[in-house]
Amino acid sequence: MKTTEDKRKTTGHRLAIVEGHLRKVRAMVDQGAYCIDIIHQSRAIQQALRKFDEQVLQQHLRSCVLRDRSGTDKTVTELMEVFEKL
Repeated sequence: MKTTEDKRKTTGHRLAIVEGHLRKVRAMVDQGAYCIDIIHQSRAIQQALRKFDEQVLQQHLRSCVLRDRSGTDKTVTELMEVFEKL
């Protein structure tokens, strides 16, 4: 089972990948790259961010939610508010 530190490194690595993709897209825009190529890269960033969100949510559910069972209604409300903004 991964430790908390391992999980942080994994999520940090995922963000570093997103950051690299974003730098590439900015360079493509600055260089006047083909629009469809830019969109492909942008979609890759969005997918990577979705995976990041899923990973963080999974960690939250496994650690914070399971640890604080007394706050179930509050936790459900909090999670629903996050997803309503999507």
